[in-house]
Amino acid sequence: MKHVVAFDVSMGKSTMVIYNRYRQCEFEGELEHTYSAFKALNERLQSLTVQDGQAPEIVFEATGVYSKALERFFRVEGYDYCRINPLEANLQMASMRRQKTDKSDAHELAKSHFRVEREKTYQEDDYYLQIRALTRYYDELDHEIAHLFNRMHAILQLSFPELERLFSTRSALFLNVVQCYAHPDEVLACSKTVIRNRLKANTRKNLSWIRAEEKGMALLEAAKNSYPAISKDDVRCEQVRDYAKRMAHLKGKKEALVKKMVELSRERTEYQVLISFPGIGEATAVRLIGEIGEIRRFKSHKQLNAYVGIDIRRYQSGNTFYKDKINKRGNHKLRKILYYMIQTMISLRKKTMNHIVEYYDKLKTQPQRKPHKVASIACVNKFLKVAFHLITHDITYDYETASACL
Repeated sequence: MKHVVAFDVSMGKSTMVIYNRYRQCEFEGELEHTYSAFKALNERLQSLTVQDGQAPEIVFEATGVYSKALERFFRVEGYDYCRINPLEANLQMASMRRQKTDKSDAHELAKSHFRVEREKTYQEDDYYLQIRALTRYYDELDHEIAHLFNRMHAILQLSFPELERLFSTRSALFLNVVQCYAHPDEVLACSKTVIRNRLKANTRKNLSWIRAEEKGMALLEAAKNSYPAISKDDVRCEQVRDYAKRMAHLKGKKEALVKKMVELSRERTEYQVLISFPGIGEATAVRLIGEIGEIRRFKSHKQLNAYVGIDIRRYQSGNTFYKDKINKRGNHKLRKILYYMIQTMISLRKKTMNHIVEYYDKLKTQPQRKPHKVASIACVNKFLKVAFHLITHDITYDYETASACL
């Protein structure tokens, strides 16, 4: 090891220190996250590379979006670096007496690099960065839809609560009906034929005329028996229409994101492997890729478990034993996707043959049967083991092949 360059990253700038092989500080300064400053940094790093005959060791703490500019600079210029998790960095720099400043943190990162064995951060292909960004965008839209639905639900209880019992609240038809008929008086002002035609025209699915007429009759009967808490001229009726319109737009945006992610992933091995599992559709497959990233960077499925946060946390001291729990120090977004994926697999048990579901049934029927959530997390572990093996060996899932992994 020749020189160590450490950065303590904050918004728009970083504190930088350079230590030589004798663990002495040669430089301390501030780096603005600008083009000219990064150009000067590149010249300094190249000078150190020529001086030592090898590139310097680079280390910094991950600081959310603020460290992304620095990380992109190293990736574009071809430098290896160590990006440290904040919790890991805090443990590695812990001392009996420590002052917390940007300068001291940069110095401590550099000093600890001499005594701690750190692996270089794996630099993923741009495809995985894009899929992750699209996946996170998808999740943000999902959260926004959930918030809008809660607001719309509260107003519908005042204007036309029967709508939520007549239609599936997550369907496009329901959102279109809310936009057309936010109040029962608006339904009563229309004829059966007009209501039927509107229902037929405002659903993208192939709704038959008979089904549209049945729904129209049910809507008319509900409107006759409804006693709303507000009048049809109340401003909240317009508000609930606006919520329904925005939700419909966001749902369309989500579908467009899934199509884009599928288009980017169609030729990828991991995508082909994931969609071959019973119970995994296109949306789930691309979201899993987005959160996992390059799965081949893990040395084993146990490392993948730790990344997800389902590795076991065990506590024993003297005669004190605590019940084993999952660590949860991992990607909570990925953990959520995997959990609901297992629930989908379980719900499709009668239609498909799946070793994961069979393992769930085994855990639920053994003498000391496991609770539902415990069994589900065990199935997540089993799925990750199988998926890791199949993807790293370029094999799609089938019932016979999976038995070798299980």
